[in-house]
Amino acid sequence: MMKTFLDKVLAKADYQAVRLLSILREVQAQYRHIPGEAIDLLAEALNIPRTQIISVVEFYSFLHLTPQGRYDILISDSITDHMLDKENLLSYFSSALQVKVGDVRSDGLVSLNNTSCTGMCDQGPAGLINGMALTRLDRPKIDEIAALVAAEKPLSEWPAHLFIVSDNIHKTGLLLASSLDGGAAIRATFSRGIAETQAELDRSGLRGRGGAGFKTAMKWRFCAEEKSDTHYVVCNADEGEPGTFKDRVLLNSYADQVFEGMTVCAAIIGASRGFLYLRGEYLHLHDKLQAILQKRREAGLLGSGILGSNLNFDIEICLGAGAYICGEESALIESLEGKPGIPRNRPPYPVTSGYLNKPTVVNNVETFMAAANIAARGGDWFSDFGTEKSAGSKILSICGDCEKPGIYEYPFGVSIRQILTDCGADDVMGVQIGGPSGTFIGNQELDRQLAFEDLATGGSFIIFNNSRNVLAIAQNFTHFFAHESCGFCTPCRVGTSLLKNQLDKIVGGHGSAGDVVELESLCHLVKNNSHCGLGQTAANPILTTLQRYPDLYQKQLKDISYEPGFDLDGALEIARRMAHRDDAAAHLSQVED
Repeated sequence: MMKTFLDKVLAKADYQAVRLLSILREVQAQYRHIPGEAIDLLAEALNIPRTQIISVVEFYSFLHLTPQGRYDILISDSITDHMLDKENLLSYFSSALQVKVGDVRSDGLVSLNNTSCTGMCDQGPAGLINGMALTRLDRPKIDEIAALVAAEKPLSEWPAHLFIVSDNIHKTGLLLASSLDGGAAIRATFSRGIAETQAELDRSGLRGRGGAGFKTAMKWRFCAEEKSDTHYVVCNADEGEPGTFKDRVLLNSYADQVFEGMTVCAAIIGASRGFLYLRGEYLHLHDKLQAILQKRREAGLLGSGILGSNLNFDIEICLGAGAYICGEESALIESLEGKPGIPRNRPPYPVTSGYLNKPTVVNNVETFMAAANIAARGGDWFSDFGTEKSAGSKILSICGDCEKPGIYEYPFGVSIRQILTDCGADDVMGVQIGGPSGTFIGNQELDRQLAFEDLATGGSFIIFNNSRNVLAIAQNFTHFFAHESCGFCTPCRVGTSLLKNQLDKIVGGHGSAGDVVELESLCHLVKNNSHCGLGQTAANPILTTLQRYPDLYQKQLKDISYEPGFDLDGALEIARRMAHRDDAAAHLSQVED
């Protein structure tokens, strides 16, 4: 029976080991785990070692070696869900389902656990059931879900209102207010010419919208210039940063423009194959996106001889399986190849050696959408908005303490104060810009600008009012990074755990001045020595809050008996400065004494 099922799954995957993740997702959905027998059969059929399959299963949080419940429920542990009473709701869920958090009920019917973030920060508390999104959870909904589980109703018969996911677009701009006829950008590219379209993209000033801000035209040119028989286009839709959900909305309502941008890229770099790497938490979008791709094929916008040209290009969707690190482009490529998503050493970069070691462009969802519009309308249409160094607009995911969480689009150069006014944020204590890996700014900095030259961001805005605890926020983010570290390099694997433990000690009121100094020293060690961007930014929540709120850290320190006249503030400052010198240990011991 299992072999018959696996034969069908393998046939659909063309017996390609690079599609291992997709194969394992289907096995997980069928058997609620990856059985040992399935591992043996897959290893033989794909001609790969069992250990390779096991390493993939163990890497991704949505795959399991032991059975989960027939109804597998995951509740988001994002900071915004905590702000909406997530902990009490999780406890209520546990009681209603009669299962402990982290366990599978004895009858195997239901399992309940946490997950880092579901990408529903604008409509939490949120969760997933067998991969499908649950939004705006409250006690009545939990009671309803518990009753449906008890009755063993299949998800297909559950009320639709439990699965509603809203776009929540509150402010449109350059991109969100635009409409683009199917094929318009491709036709404009063919009519204008490939080189001329590349020049328009360059003139537009478009920079990657995923956060790094690398110039898009330059990336595409580098890839196109690589001599190879094969090039690839990859759309990174694995937005796993808590507080980020704009790509979910773009794919739900603007997917045609995203696919159009990928096709324009294929024409410019000479690619015949593309991938949309879709965040595993966005399973609810999968079938809809597949249908859109099929319609584009039927309209001659994908496949062989697109619009009568010599361009042959098609797009495949690959679903992730719960690994934040796969948002890093080289880790994403590893995942596409059926491996654990461990970031590669760079150089070489994907533009020269990406998917299957071939030249590959990897760009964000918003970047491809912008590129499609630029191809259709010209570079000046885009560059007329924004600032000198930051052309165009930026789409933001806004959540937290505001009246209208959701999607907003602004030209670069807008002030943070204006954004907060528009979303109805009062009594603001601070804003986390760019997700946990970004920058925390206090309410004295609200006249700063959204721009690459001031506050750059992939699009996440989490707002906190004065009722919130800065240290609890930093603590939540630090726990997130410790949980999501891929474990490849020691500075990140060990360092993020040490950061978590050290911060927990201080927040718990058990830290001394020396512990704060040690915490900052650890931050710089992890930041400067980690293999990839996760470790290099994991300390940002601590560093940015410590810089702005040193008094709050000091207030958490335990009472220290010292002789009259001892200057604790001065000792902290001296120790902080000396922590970066070779003789730091001696100075730390002086302060502790």
